[in-house]
Amino acid sequence: MSYQALARKWRPRCFADLVGQKHVVRALENAIIKDRLHHAYLFAGTRGVGKTTVARIFAKCLNCEQGITATPCGVCTACKEIDEGRFIDLLEVDAASRTKVDQTRELLDNVPYAPTRGRYKVYLIDEVHMFSNSSFNALLKTLEEPPDHVKFLLATTDPQKLPITVLSRCLQFNLKRLLAEEISSQLEHILKSEAIPYDLNAINPLAKAADGSLRDALSLLDQAIVFGNGRVLDTEVRSMLGTMAHDLIFELAEALAADSPARLLEVVNTVSDHTPDFSGILSELLSLIHQLAVGQMLPELLASDPGQVSRKQKLAQDISPQDLQLYYQIGVLGQRDLKLAPDARVGLEMVLLRMLAFRPLEYAVEAQSPPRVSSNVAPRSNFGTNLGSKVTPKPLPVSQVPPLVIPGAPVPEAPVMPPVATPSLPKTTVAVGLKTLTSNEDWHNLAGSLDIDGRSLVLARNCVFKSWDGKVLCLHLDSNMAVMRSKNAEDKLLQALQNYFGTKLKLEISSEKLESDTPAQREAKNKQQKQLEQQIAFSRDPFVQAIQEAFQGEIVASSVRNRVATEK
Repeated sequence: MSYQALARKWRPRCFADLVGQKHVVRALENAIIKDRLHHAYLFAGTRGVGKTTVARIFAKCLNCEQGITATPCGVCTACKEIDEGRFIDLLEVDAASRTKVDQTRELLDNVPYAPTRGRYKVYLIDEVHMFSNSSFNALLKTLEEPPDHVKFLLATTDPQKLPITVLSRCLQFNLKRLLAEEISSQLEHILKSEAIPYDLNAINPLAKAADGSLRDALSLLDQAIVFGNGRVLDTEVRSMLGTMAHDLIFELAEALAADSPARLLEVVNTVSDHTPDFSGILSELLSLIHQLAVGQMLPELLASDPGQVSRKQKLAQDISPQDLQLYYQIGVLGQRDLKLAPDARVGLEMVLLRMLAFRPLEYAVEAQSPPRVSSNVAPRSNFGTNLGSKVTPKPLPVSQVPPLVIPGAPVPEAPVMPPVATPSLPKTTVAVGLKTLTSNEDWHNLAGSLDIDGRSLVLARNCVFKSWDGKVLCLHLDSNMAVMRSKNAEDKLLQALQNYFGTKLKLEISSEKLESDTPAQREAKNKQQKQLEQQIAFSRDPFVQAIQEAFQGEIVASSVRNRVATEK
């Protein structure tokens, strides 16, 4: 007996065998059970989701010799002939090959005649959107007043091309694209039933490559079986599809976590020898990033993932949520632009390098600093439309708002902010060469002189000194900045401290609510103090006061900028 393709062999014979499309099955079964049968049905959806399959099963339900039923017997003559495509009262038409109006009229000439053997004469018109306007007009006449013994089952991948007059005379069902999980489950069921050896990791790439179409998935499965000489193996399937092994996707993510451009390019160079689909590689990396982001918010979901659990958990710990979101955004935009690159590999490399290059290294400090905008005096909104519209700034905290300046009124003196005090800490004085670390003030000076950057620097600038005995340095990390902790950042900070003191030491960091200022917080406060002083000085400037009086203007407090800082 000749070989039968899996897509034909495993075509569903009843509603219970259908994968997905439960909303369509439920509606059709209810219509049959309640005897509320319409004369025309339209099944819309992308290729390979089951449009003609649903139509054939529905035809069996109408013509089964056991009676009209939602569960056709499958063994009577009518059911068998419909399955084999030779039932005389089921007329299957490919509209793409019968676009002329004469052909449509010829097809519909037999509508008035009773069915030869079945209960209903069923017209199954596939890709009905390919009909010409004249053909639709000919069909419309029959759809308006069809005989009781005729049912029309229309299938299309593009329902928007159907005239509204035709759509309004049909019950329309939209078949959904299948989820990758639904396709994977069906492929695994088929492989077990066919007794074909397979790797579990080989099924997901096939399901994803099918892009929602079960028929495409079965065709790919047929190809994978031939490619693997009767087996479906992970490495061979990925080689066939041009996708990359899971281990190498993890290596890319680990290179991002380690902030290592050299390692990123090394991994890309490794996979380029296998003629991969570089767009597919980026898609798999984005899928992994999504899993890590979900795992950070809901760790139990990450733990329930059967593949590479420990590796994912470590990555979720080593990469901050902010960086994951940034990587995902850059990756999505990069995937859109990948086709514009000189070649796909160059495009992928640039996307990966961009992920590292655009990481916000100082966002922890900047988040605490006041916004900087150009200084100006904004006229009132009712003074001359040609002067431009006033933009309402984000309100400053009460402590930063300068006093209201009224023309002619005395200008208030600038308030003097108390100096930033550092609470006394238990001092443990230990000298290492000529270098000492005895207080939080010493730590402020040291944090700014260490040879570190990036996340390690942000981590150091958000800690305060606790104790130091020459062997163990204990720091307290601001609990609001706990997200900055990662093994890679702590290792770099430890190495910089050992280089500074010239000896091996141990670093202990605990997260808690701090009572004293971190270096980052002190810098932010100093910037706020300078900003407030500049605002008050600006409001006292005679020229500014003259403009206020002449134009009855008001000062937008947040628009005042430190001139020296701007020039730098």
